[in-house]
Amino acid sequence: MNTEKNPLFCHWADQMADKIIRERGDLDLYTCASGITPSGTVHIGNFREIMTVDLIVRALRDRGRKVRFIYSWDDYDVFRKVPANMPDPEILEKFLRFPITMVPDTTGRNENYARHHEVDIEQELPRVGIYPEFLYQAQRYRANRYTEGMRRAMQNRELIKKCLNEYRDEQHKMKPEDAYWPVSVFCSKCNKDTTEITGYDGEYGITYKCDCGNVETGDLRTFKGFKLGWRVDWPMRWNEEKVIFEPGGKDHISPGGSYDTAKLVSKQIYGWDAPITMKYDFVTLKGLPGKMSSSKGKVIALPDALKVYQPELLRYIFAGNKPDHEFAISFDLDVLKCYEDYDRTERIAWEIDKAKNEDLFNREKRIYMLSQIKPGMPEVMPYQIGFRMLTTLLQTYSGDIGAVIGSLGNVKPEQEETLRRRCECAWYWVTECAPEEFKFALRTGEAGIDLTGNDLACVRKLYSDILPGMDGLDEQALNQKIFDTATGLGMQPKEMFRAVYQALIGKDQGPRLASFMKIIGHDRLESILKIY
Repeated sequence: MNTEKNPLFCHWADQMADKIIRERGDLDLYTCASGITPSGTVHIGNFREIMTVDLIVRALRDRGRKVRFIYSWDDYDVFRKVPANMPDPEILEKFLRFPITMVPDTTGRNENYARHHEVDIEQELPRVGIYPEFLYQAQRYRANRYTEGMRRAMQNRELIKKCLNEYRDEQHKMKPEDAYWPVSVFCSKCNKDTTEITGYDGEYGITYKCDCGNVETGDLRTFKGFKLGWRVDWPMRWNEEKVIFEPGGKDHISPGGSYDTAKLVSKQIYGWDAPITMKYDFVTLKGLPGKMSSSKGKVIALPDALKVYQPELLRYIFAGNKPDHEFAISFDLDVLKCYEDYDRTERIAWEIDKAKNEDLFNREKRIYMLSQIKPGMPEVMPYQIGFRMLTTLLQTYSGDIGAVIGSLGNVKPEQEETLRRRCECAWYWVTECAPEEFKFALRTGEAGIDLTGNDLACVRKLYSDILPGMDGLDEQALNQKIFDTATGLGMQPKEMFRAVYQALIGKDQGPRLASFMKIIGHDRLESILKIY
């Protein structure tokens, strides 16, 4: 089969994979890149770039191509400001202008501040099926790996200056007499970047002075504190790693932005064609629960999102939205719709539901395949139970996931792990994110509430007339029996519902009553209602 024309390969990631192969030809290795400065919590908006690359990496591999997926930690960047969510800010304050790998982790968990934020994302990415090769730029710079890249930049600084000016208006252009140095320096005495280059010998020697009083000449081959400014560092590393694809945020990819500048530097200084790129838009947040927003100043990290969305769902949200479209990650009632949409896509992919046409089938199946933790279709169709129903079951069983799975009765062993993840997400969502009217706790049979008049009469009637034969009725017949009982007592059905909900959960309303009674079961209902 010619995989290049496979009708299933119809996703935007497939289109980009085809473009990469078409424009760059048949290569032994296709290097796709992503990266970030770990200067704070790596949030779900940053995750969009990683996810975008992962989807295209998968599309290339599906075409039989060998792909290298690199993720650069730009951890030799400057520590510019103290974040709100780290302890002991007064200690961190003392390390401003240091490289972030020299800033302590004030939580005491990791060896430095940068590593603290790197570990948070590195431990979580395998949960969503993403396995990049991590590159640590502080390590690389301090090992003098980029000596020749920096020397070339220093020798061609006037040409770089011209590249940087290319898209600037007259007001922001560097003037011919302005000194420009593509390299910055961390002082060897105070470790800060409060330095100024005062001379260059044309080869490896750079002289600088620092605000701390230190004056020194360092050799690019041995000195540890030299680093390229990011507009030159970026294209230098494209050539170093032979990158052929890297996406960028809309601020970087906009016309005349940093990508356009880097493209010039890449070609003119390093002789490398800039990687094919694509623009991705922002990710917003909706219905943020207080517990999450207070800890990180309204920043949601990947572990936070995975508390509410099982990994396949989170991948599905990103795979189902084109990168240049802004969308929201929701934590309110929209979570229910998200799970419903995914379940519908899953049924189409497994041909349980019929798609309207073949194109829709291919599109839905491809999104589903790209949403899985392991590439391709799962070996067995996951157990399908609606997220809303799970929240009812879990609250009925007081969060006991094992009891919920046991109550379903027909879960295969190979389906249990995925179902358990969904249960964990449903329980977190209903306890931490759901609106109050969505929450309930089933009463025990030890203490009731004061019911009088018709309320008491209808609860007793339900106990004496409906409960004994409940197991022999399907949900529709049970519902009709409840309606008939209310009519026989001269009550409106909603009045009876309110009385029964009060007896069961102490609220005026709750899940659909007939279904709810079936979930609770005869024996538990009897123990709750017999005291009336």
